[in-house]
Amino acid sequence: MENKIKRPELLVPASSEEVLRTAVIFGADAVYIGGEAYGLRAKATNFDNEAMARGIAFAHEHGVKVHVTVNILAHNYDLEGVKQYLGELKELKPDALIIADPGIFTLAREICPDIDIHISTQANNTNYLTYDFWYKQGAKRVVSARELSLKEIREIRDHIPGDMEIESFIHGAMCISYSGRCLLSTFLTGRDANRGECTHPCRWKYALVEETRPGEYMPVFENDRGTYIFNSKDLCMIGHIPEMIDAGIDSFKIEGRMKTALYVATVARTYRRAIDDYLESEEKYRANMDWYLNEIGKCTYRQFTTGFYFGKPDETTQIYDNSTYVREAVYLGMAESLTGEGIVITQKNKFCVGDDIEVMKPDGRDIPVKVTGIYDEEGNAMDSAPHSKQKLTVKLTPPVAEVFDILRCNL
Repeated sequence: MENKIKRPELLVPASSEEVLRTAVIFGADAVYIGGEAYGLRAKATNFDNEAMARGIAFAHEHGVKVHVTVNILAHNYDLEGVKQYLGELKELKPDALIIADPGIFTLAREICPDIDIHISTQANNTNYLTYDFWYKQGAKRVVSARELSLKEIREIRDHIPGDMEIESFIHGAMCISYSGRCLLSTFLTGRDANRGECTHPCRWKYALVEETRPGEYMPVFENDRGTYIFNSKDLCMIGHIPEMIDAGIDSFKIEGRMKTALYVATVARTYRRAIDDYLESEEKYRANMDWYLNEIGKCTYRQFTTGFYFGKPDETTQIYDNSTYVREAVYLGMAESLTGEGIVITQKNKFCVGDDIEVMKPDGRDIPVKVTGIYDEEGNAMDSAPHSKQKLTVKLTPPVAEVFDILRCNL
């Protein structure tokens, strides 16, 4: 079917209230969050009902939508709890529920008829008949499997109703397993990835054991640091916004519901600017490419790839020599309020009086400043802030920080 070109939604993850506020202020059109159960990020901070209510209210005040994950693959013993949880979500009124399990989908249609349902990537959505099936069941949106190319997504767009939305990942960690359907964690540790408890064994270092010589581990080398045979690079499509839009994708999804506020702010702000620049003119988008690439490199990442979008990935999509992240900036805190002495933050990492740091603003500006004073809650002057989660007042020169600005130190 003919597709009308429209501004794509930028969908950003949030693991906590702090990160949700960050995502909203730094450019998200929508955020996705998880409750305390029935989502696929059990180790994230997640939201209890009171926090979710506050988060939804904050987002809606800023014109931002909230999607809630209910995307586990349920067992019989989950169903009564899911019914109760969906009843609670009905009262909280998020904008959409992200669901993978047909049983949970059926319950959601019955209990939350006024809330949109989006079909999770966990449902293995790889063809237009699958999209059409879910559309006929009442789904508003389907999240494409990460194994699809942009050509395949364009074919899906051309074969589904115009008001059926496509959501696709644009940035973040890739999964070694097909659309996230992984049994490796369950097999090795007893923690089920399909119930939100993945231990990420794809990031581990492996060796070879010969059957007749148990306990004798033979290393497998790509170089002198070993081999991480399942370890994927991270997806990054910042240089391919035009192709993503041309494919007919309605929502650009950033992965990372375990990430920090600095990560979310950096990625959301960069993609927000790239999308807006391209919609203004392709020339402006191309002219600012160095800024996008430099900025996106300041968040933690494992090297970048375009995944499956331009065809089947080759060996350059894997990282064979380590499982660590690259980190080029440190999160110090977010400006929570202003006082006569400076800004109030909850400190995240150590910094000292005299340090040269950066104020990161939602509009894309990064302003260098010097820390000229640090004071604890009693007003006592401190030379440094070594303890995480301390409430501090920080004096900066020049005094340019405003509420919701982020303080970071570039490495």
